[in-house]
Amino acid sequence: MKGVQLTRMAQELGLENLTPQLDLTGIMIKTAEINRPALQLTGYLEHFANERVQIIGYVEYTYLMQLSDEERAFKYERFISSKIPCVIFSTMTRPSKDMLELAEKYEVPTFVTEKTTSAFMAEIIRWLGVQLAPCISIHGVLVDVYGEGVLITGESGIGKSEAALELIKRGHRLVSDDVVELRKVSDVTLVGSAPDITRHFIELRGIGIIDVKTLFGVESVKNTQSVDLVIKLEEWNKDKEYDRLGLHEEYTEYLGNKIVCHSLPIRPGRNLAIIVESAAVNHRQKKMGYNAAEELYKRVQANIARHHNEL
Repeated sequence: MKGVQLTRMAQELGLENLTPQLDLTGIMIKTAEINRPALQLTGYLEHFANERVQIIGYVEYTYLMQLSDEERAFKYERFISSKIPCVIFSTMTRPSKDMLELAEKYEVPTFVTEKTTSAFMAEIIRWLGVQLAPCISIHGVLVDVYGEGVLITGESGIGKSEAALELIKRGHRLVSDDVVELRKVSDVTLVGSAPDITRHFIELRGIGIIDVKTLFGVESVKNTQSVDLVIKLEEWNKDKEYDRLGLHEEYTEYLGNKIVCHSLPIRPGRNLAIIVESAAVNHRQKKMGYNAAEELYKRVQANIARHHNEL
């Protein structure tokens, strides 16, 4: 089962480790769900989701602190011995010495954060949701064009990387070339990124590998981008009917999410970068409520009706 390393989570979320003597190597977080162990601290351990990250907020902390030392040790030991991955104290609370001794005894990493409980819960759920989201790798190029994530697909050698390079020179940003990792972070959102090994590189046939970040600067690259539009490049086929109006959207599906898709026929002399720019702007305009194809259709219908009335 896919997971994220506890050490990485602690680093990314800025957690202070109160049990540095424990070996965190190999501890994996495998669910984006978290748990506030209010009932568990009172002694009710039925249906305890012990595989989740455990967060002790101000209410749980004050409950424990008003107990006698013996009662607190008894209840906290029942909780900490339940094979949980880690405990995080929030809202500037800190565990007592006896609680840390129990964490060391049962080898449960214990962290603190100065963030409030609600804010931290939102942050960790969002972060884990992205890291643990279903992921696939596809062949294509992902670029940020006017804030729209455009995924360019097509057969090898058709010109995807060349189109991306021209877009970069026109001020847009590269996310990934050749291989794009897509993560389903929600039922409506796919986020694309590059594999670590190929990040910021583009392969140009006849030239080789170029480093976009070095050649064009840090403003020419981006680490992640939501996928809003798919442009499928294909060889021109004179026998195929291509959409010339755009009244009806076509879609492609990744990980169960539907993304608007345009098939773009390739012929000599076509400027792919300008076409991709126009497609991105047009898509953004549609999201803002204006559809040029529908506007043209209304004008034609109004013109027909006017001529009909004149007759």
